Formats: sequence, structure tokens, C-alpha cells
Amino acid sequence: MSYFVAPLASLIEEFNKLPGIGKKTAQRLAFYVISRDKGYAEDFAKALMDAKEKIKYCTQCFHITDKERCDICGNPNRDPSVICVVESPKDVLAMENTKEYHGVYHVLHGAISPLNEIGPDDIRIKELIERVAKGGIKEVILATNANVEGETTALYIAKMLKPFCEKITRLANGLPVGADIEYADEVTLVRALEGRYGI
Repeated sequence: MSYFVAPLASLIEEFNKLPGIGKKTAQRLAFYVISRDKGYAEDFAKALMDAKEKIKYCTQCFHITDKERCDICGNPNRDPSVICVVESPKDVLAMENTKEYHGVYHVLHGAISPLNEIGPDDIRIKELIERVAKGGIKEVILATNANVEGETTALYIAKMLKPFCEKITRLANGLPVGADIEYADEVTLVRALEGRYGI
């Protein structure tokens, strides 16, 4: 038996479908929305519909944009000879927040995962190979996640790109700043050892 009237229960259910939103948070969000005036709800609904209708993928790198090419690909100050390959648009934002990377991107929209029936043809690997095969690329940085799927994807892409690009690199990974070695798992420690540098 639901303690909420049907429209409120439906709103809670929709919020609860969002990733990382539990039942209590969904209730809190729903009560917040209904406590605001009608204009707020209309603006919220319009923002949702605008995002769904106007956002598309860049025709070159497949990052999200509202134009044919994203602002990064269209920026003449970026180095188009260096491509950073990431799994999702969120990864582009993380890289951009560093303010250290000045090349361009290629967003795969996933990673190879046989257990989830996701193969190379289900993500944007073919487009990456075509892009690199055209020439003019000095380096491809593989910045997929440091998990089984990300490693599998990186190895597959590296193998496919070898004939077209001499410099294929992988982001270093290892111990995070402030972490204690005793709490690190073996894979993290191995990566930290492999990525060590002189001081």
C-alpha cells in the first residue's frame, strides 16, 4: 500500500530510476519539486526536454554537443594530432578539469565487455580507426578505465591502431595521492611500480 497519492508516487518512482538515487533521495527530490511553484516545474520539464531533443554527438569525436562539431573539435587552439580516447562524455569533462590536456578526444560510449554482450562493433572503435587511418595523428592516448573492460578495450584498440600510428600510450595509474600503501590492492601496486619515475 502506497502512502503517496498517485502523481507523487509516480514522480518518486521516476527519480528513483536515476543512477545513484535511492528511495529516500527520490522522495526528497519529489517533495522539493512539488513544493516549488508551477514555473519551476515548467522550467525543469523544459530543461529535460531541451536536453533530450537538442543534445547530439559531435560528428568527429562523438562528445556531446548541440552543433555538428563540439567546441573542442572546433577550437583552433587544440592540437588535432593528439587524440585522447575515453569511454564516456563524463571522462572528457574530467580530463578538461585538469586544464593540462590540449589535444582532442574520441568518445567510445562504452567499453568491450563480453559478459554484457558488448563487442568492438557496439562502441565507436571503427570510427576511431577510420579517423586515425586518415593520417596526421602523432599520438593516441588510451584513457579507458582501469578495470577489466577498460584494459580489454585499450589492448584491442592499440592492436588495431598499430598500423596507422607509431605512438600509442596509456594513462599511467597507480596509488592515488594521499593513499596508504597498505590499503592498495595488488593490481594498483603493480601499476604504481610500472609507472614509477625519477625524482
